[in-house]
Amino acid sequence: MTPSEPTRPASPLKAAAWLLEHLNDPQLRVLDCRYALTDPLVGRIAYMAGHVPGAIYADLETDLSGPVRPDGSGGRHPLPDPPVLAAWLGDAGIGNGSVVVAYDDPSTGQGFYAARAWWLLRWLGHREVYVLDGGWPAFLATGGQASIAESTFAPATFTPDVQPEMVATAGDVAGREAGTLLIDSRAANRYRGEVEPLDRKAGHIPGAVNREWAGALDGQGHWRNAAAQAARLATEEAATITYCGSGVSATPNLLARELAGVPLGPRNRLYAGSWSDWVSDDSRRVATGEEQ
Repeated sequence: MTPSEPTRPASPLKAAAWLLEHLNDPQLRVLDCRYALTDPLVGRIAYMAGHVPGAIYADLETDLSGPVRPDGSGGRHPLPDPPVLAAWLGDAGIGNGSVVVAYDDPSTGQGFYAARAWWLLRWLGHREVYVLDGGWPAFLATGGQASIAESTFAPATFTPDVQPEMVATAGDVAGREAGTLLIDSRAANRYRGEVEPLDRKAGHIPGAVNREWAGALDGQGHWRNAAAQAARLATEEAATITYCGSGVSATPNLLARELAGVPLGPRNRLYAGSWSDWVSDDSRRVATGEEQ
């Protein structure tokens, strides 16, 4: 039986003004997802220097990813084990009734960590999770005041309801049906194979088209509207599988596609292991240059 697609929420985004208005709501939980792949301590230091009042720090490596496997399968940021992630959420005070808003800092050029947290919670079946439009800079620009207090809440119960139809494996990618569009979300020079700063091979998965994740945001770090996302992605009615280097920077394109009208699910899937998983097996083909 083909899994049914989930009902699309009104929007996966919340504005900074909404967050300010609802900061004291008892069911609200805020995740600070700031991070830098080049320096894993940057996000934690930024959180300690000032964060949204009540925000809980969510570390990409330790909280939002599972352990890296010795053979590289699963990629550089494997999906966490659902019970482990659910236990972390519960310990942080996030339960099934919580309204969760995740934010990062698009001004750093790496505004994709909040989308990773959003995608993970949706993968666990949580509907009330959103990304803060404009992130940390928007919160401050709207009049938000930074806090340096470490946020703690009473433990909650988070029972996961995993949505397997949101995930594609390497086998799904290799055997994808005709008409399924494969989207590479990395920078164009990495897609073409001109540079590869992180993974063992350069290039892209044969048949993939390049839609760099950063195009989902405008010059101020806000998400472009539905029409702009649809025009940028140019997927029309195709089912899509989206990937990046390790399943993190692909998530803005998944969110963008939901903004454009296609919810997460069988027609809007993440290849979670992404390029770093693909190249862990030398039998898998690699392409370079442009594809239409």
